[in-house]
Amino acid sequence: MKKTIILLQLVLAFTFAFGQIDPVLLRNPSKDISGLPLNMDAVYNRPFSRVGKTPVALGGYVEANYQYVNKDGVSEGHQFQMRRLTLFVSSSISKRIKFLSEIEFEDGTKEISIEFASMDVAFAPLLNMRGGIVMNPIGAFNQNHDGPKWEFIDRPFSATQMLPATWSNVGFGVFGKKYNKDWVYGYEAYLTNGFDETIISNQENKTFLPAAKTNPARFEESFNGSPLFTGKIALRNSKVGEIGVSYMGGAYNKYQEGGLVLDKKRRVTVFALDFTTTLPKTRTAINAEWAWITVDIADTYTEQFGRKQWGGFIDIVQPIIKKNIFSFDKAVLNAAVRFEYVDWNKGNFIATGGNISEHMYSFIPAISWRPTAQTVLRFNYRYNWQTDILGNPPSKSAGFQFGFSTYF
Repeated sequence: MKKTIILLQLVLAFTFAFGQIDPVLLRNPSKDISGLPLNMDAVYNRPFSRVGKTPVALGGYVEANYQYVNKDGVSEGHQFQMRRLTLFVSSSISKRIKFLSEIEFEDGTKEISIEFASMDVAFAPLLNMRGGIVMNPIGAFNQNHDGPKWEFIDRPFSATQMLPATWSNVGFGVFGKKYNKDWVYGYEAYLTNGFDETIISNQENKTFLPAAKTNPARFEESFNGSPLFTGKIALRNSKVGEIGVSYMGGAYNKYQEGGLVLDKKRRVTVFALDFTTTLPKTRTAINAEWAWITVDIADTYTEQFGRKQWGGFIDIVQPIIKKNIFSFDKAVLNAAVRFEYVDWNKGNFIATGGNISEHMYSFIPAISWRPTAQTVLRFNYRYNWQTDILGNPPSKSAGFQFGFSTYF
C-alpha cells in the first residue's frame, strides 16, 4: 500500500508539473494529437462505425486460414481454421469519459473471452484513469495484437508460449502521454489480479505462464489477495521509432489461508523491451520484442521447472509494390520475415553442470498483399527447431499457411 501511495503521488506531481488540460484530449483520452501513435494507443487505434446518432461505435476483426504442417515427417493433413472473431464496442459517455470493450471468439466458439472492458476518465494529458478489465501492458504485442496489423498468421511464440498473449485482468490504474515536437512519451501503471499456481502446475509439466489464462476466476477474485503490478514507459521519435520498457511482477502462490502462513510469497517477475521503427528511405518496418521471466519456485520442484526464461522475436517487413492492383487503389505487396527464439528453462543442471536445453528457434518467411490498409492476405512458410530439456536432437516442424485477416 505504501508503494502504491508513493507511485500515485509521483504521477500526480509529474502531471501537474508538465501537463496542462487539453480540450482535444478530453474529448478522446486516446486521441494522438501529435500524429505519433504509441503501442499503448492500439486499444483505440482501430476502425469504428457509429450506430446512427447514438454515442455507441462498433468494430471488430476476423482471421481465418488454411495450413499444411508436418512434424518430424508426420502430418495431420490439410487443415482449415477459423482462428478468431473479435468484436469492439465503444462509447463516449461524456467529453471526458469513454468506455471500450473487446470480446473475442477463438476457434469458432471453443473459447470466448472478454479481453478488454474498461472505462477511461481523462483529467489531463498525463493523467487518465482506467478501470475494469485492462490489458496488462507487458511488451508491445500484448497491447497491439490485432490480426490485420500483422503479416504473419501465427502470433509470436514468445508472446503465446512464454508470455500469456492478450493477458488481461480486472484492476485499476493510470496512464498518460506528452508530446514535444518530434518526441512523444507515455506511461501506464496498473494494479490488477494476477497469476496463480497453474503457472507451475499444468498440463505442460513445466513453468508455463500462459496456463494462468485458463482460470476465469481471476475476473472475480484474486487467487492470493496480492495484486499484480504492471507498468510501462514508452518513448517515440518521429525519425527513430518507438522504444518501450515494461515490468510485471507479483506473488503467484497461495502463501496464506485464513491468517495461517502456508509459504513465503513466491513471485513471478517479467521485464520486456520492445522496439518499433520504419526506415525512411526504404519504408522497411522493423518490430522487435524481448522478454525475461524469473519465477521463484520451491526447491521441492525438479529442474524441469524453469526458474528463468527468456525469448523474443523480430519482424522485418519490406514493401515491394505499392500501386493500383486489380482496381484496388494503393494496394501493397510486402515481403516479410520473422525470427523467433524461446528458452523455457535457462540455466544448467546442478548435478552435471550441463546446459538445460529446452528451447525453440523459428524462421518464417512471408508474402502478404494488402488490397486496403485494413485487410491483409498472407502466405507464410514456418520452420521450427525445438530441443527438449535433455538436449536431444531437435524436433523439426515445417509447413505452409495461407489466410486473411480484416477489420470490419
